[in-house]
Amino acid sequence: MHRHAGPFTVLLAHTLLAALCVTASGCIHQDQNMRPSSEALQAQIESFVSAWPQAEIAVALIDPETDTHVSIQGDRVFHAASTMKVPVLIEVYRQAAAGRFALDDSLRVENDFTSIVDGSPFRIGDDSDDALYERLGRSLPIRDLAERMITVSSNLATNLIIGLVQADSVQRAMEGMGARTMRVLRGVEDIKAFERGLNNTATASDLALLLDAIRRNEAVSPEASEAMRDILLEQEFNEMIPAGLPRTARVAHKTGWITGIVHDAAIVYPENALSYVLVILTEGFDDHATASQVGAGIARIVHEAVR
Repeated sequence: MHRHAGPFTVLLAHTLLAALCVTASGCIHQDQNMRPSSEALQAQIESFVSAWPQAEIAVALIDPETDTHVSIQGDRVFHAASTMKVPVLIEVYRQAAAGRFALDDSLRVENDFTSIVDGSPFRIGDDSDDALYERLGRSLPIRDLAERMITVSSNLATNLIIGLVQADSVQRAMEGMGARTMRVLRGVEDIKAFERGLNNTATASDLALLLDAIRRNEAVSPEASEAMRDILLEQEFNEMIPAGLPRTARVAHKTGWITGIVHDAAIVYPENALSYVLVILTEGFDDHATASQVGAGIARIVHEAVR
C-alpha cells in the first residue's frame, strides 16, 4: 500500500537525515577495517530520539561482529505487551526437550481462563487471531499454538500455552538464563490483574539477552534454537524494526503493543553478514504508527552503523 507523506513522515525524514548526518565528518559509518564506536552510536540514537521528549524509548544492541553494545535505558521496566511471548516460547521448547510433552501433542482450544487475583473466570475478548476461535472445542498441536502465539501474536494461543507450561516456570527459566528484571506473571487479558498492577514486564536488556541466546544456539539446544528462529522469522507484523532495514535483511522478531506501548525485539540477519540483536521498547507515543516509524528510524541508524 502506498501512502502519501504526512507532516509526521516529513518530520521523521528530516530528523533521520540529520541523525544519519549530511557531511562525512559527522558520520559513524565504518569501513571494512574499522569498528564503530558504541559511544558514538549511542549518542547518535539519543540525538535522534530527543525529537520526541514525551516518549520513553529503550534500545539494546548486541553485535558480536563489531563488538558493538548499546544500552539506552536498557534496564527501564516497561509493560511487556506481547514481547513476553518470547520467554514463553523458550519455555515450551525447554519442557518439550525435558520430555514433559511432545510438540505434536494436542491441546483443546477453549476460551476459558482464571484470574491470578482470585481465580474468577475470564475470556479473551481482543485478539489478532480470529481464525483460532473457529477451532473452539477442537484440538490443535502444541507446535501450531506456539507458532500462532508468535507469528500472529495470538492471545488465545498464548493463554492456552501459559496454562500448559505455567507462568512461574517461564519466570524460573528466564532467571536461569540471566534475565534480571523481566517478569512473566500471567497470560493476557486478565483485567483484574491488570487493574491491580500485576502485569508482565520487560526490559530491553533482558529481551536482548534472551534473543541472543536463541541467536547463539544456546536457548535450550541448537535444534530448539533453530526451530524458534524459524518461527520468529515468520512474524507477520513488520512495521517497526524490519521497516528500517534493507529488504534483503531477514528479521526474526516479536512485536508487542497495547495503548501507549509499542515494542519490537529482533535478531537481524543482514545479507552476507553476521547477525545481531536489536530491541526497541517505547512508551508514550500518541499513536502506533508514530512509534513504529521512530523505531524504524532507530533500526536504520543502527544498521548503517554496524553493517
